[in-house]
Amino acid sequence: MTASSEKSVLDRRALLSGGVVAGAALAAGLPREATAVAPKQGLSRPSVYRFGLGDFEVTSILDGAIQLDGPHPIFGQNTTQEEVAALAVANFLPPDRMEIPFTVTVVNTGTEVILFDSGNGARRRPNAGRLRELLADAGLTPEQVDIVALTHFHGDHIGGLMEDGSPAFPNATYVIADAEYDYWSDESLLSNESMKGRAELVHSNVVPHAPKTRFIKGGDAVVSGIEAVDSWGHTPGHTSYHLESQGRRLLVLGDVCNHYVVSLQRPDWHVRFDMDKEGAVAARKKTLGMIAADRIPFVGYHMPPPAVGYLEPLGEGFRFVPVSYQLNL
Repeated sequence: MTASSEKSVLDRRALLSGGVVAGAALAAGLPREATAVAPKQGLSRPSVYRFGLGDFEVTSILDGAIQLDGPHPIFGQNTTQEEVAALAVANFLPPDRMEIPFTVTVVNTGTEVILFDSGNGARRRPNAGRLRELLADAGLTPEQVDIVALTHFHGDHIGGLMEDGSPAFPNATYVIADAEYDYWSDESLLSNESMKGRAELVHSNVVPHAPKTRFIKGGDAVVSGIEAVDSWGHTPGHTSYHLESQGRRLLVLGDVCNHYVVSLQRPDWHVRFDMDKEGAVAARKKTLGMIAADRIPFVGYHMPPPAVGYLEPLGEGFRFVPVSYQLNL
């Protein structure tokens, strides 16, 4: 054995013997140097995502999320639980639990700040309704919102329009599809047991803004570069919004699709939340087909945060391709 190899053996023996001694000391209860254990912090995810679109600046804000049983029977009402579960598992999702996020979009055109939908509001859910506080993280205040453009009148989209009985965005005017307003503001819904709760929320949160509202149809401009797109079915006047600036395009989709796998890969499957089931299927196929064919990005209200992505044709449906760095360039 050479001198160097003898030294190596001795070094290993010293290391091992030191470990044995240290272990014995711990076993004997002798003092050792204390180590701090950091407390667990719980679930965390980015809440604000901002990117440029030509001269526009677009920000998606996560209003919150809920976890619940599903996807079936909420999704795939016209098929079996087994088929829906198999699709979920094939996409690395659990077959019996799901998450539904809520993402609001803000567009700064350089001359106006436009808010698309208002989130759940503080009264709606314990894990959602954070829009007003998150506006500060996005560098905005409620007073700076010039226009609130609504996609439709379900509670997770209009719940944040009022706070403690006052307008949450005190300087804003409103843009609403006339078909959506006409349906939900009908006072006969207040005496319909199945519709009463939703109708009451419309009357408390939307109807008071009617004097400051511009009622629109598909094809009408919100401002220069932003146009309403009819996407009825989910509700009677559901409206998406097409943005274009310096040749760059984006669609604010609203609730044309409510799940990034089930609604996209199987657009013909019925969804509990859709008021006109076949109308919603037609709107999904038409609107999603346009997004895929034109290869443009979109923001989907219930897509995984930051809720921005593209669509790839996949069989009779589409695959969601989350945004990476495309919009940073």
